[in-house]
Amino acid sequence: MVQVFIPSQLTSYTDGVSRLEAAGDSIERVLNDLDARFPGLKFRVVDEQDRIRRHMRIFRNGDRAQDLRLSLNDRDEVLIFGALSGG
Repeated sequence: MVQVFIPSQLTSYTDGVSRLEAAGDSIERVLNDLDARFPGLKFRVVDEQDRIRRHMRIFRNGDRAQDLRLSLNDRDEVLIFGALSGG
């Protein structure tokens, strides 16, 4: 299982939990697993064209992921962050 860290702005979808385990050998499959358990979570991270939303960042083991097809193994950590904005 992959360790996934959920940002505070999305924990309302995960019953307040910020650290989860998920099954999948890619970021896309991990997000699908999480969305099956926490409906609506994936849509907040990925747009209708299956691209990471502009204001979201995903990291695998500290390296920024640009592609949902990026492969994962059971020792990986996935961090999801909401980009900060303001003025």
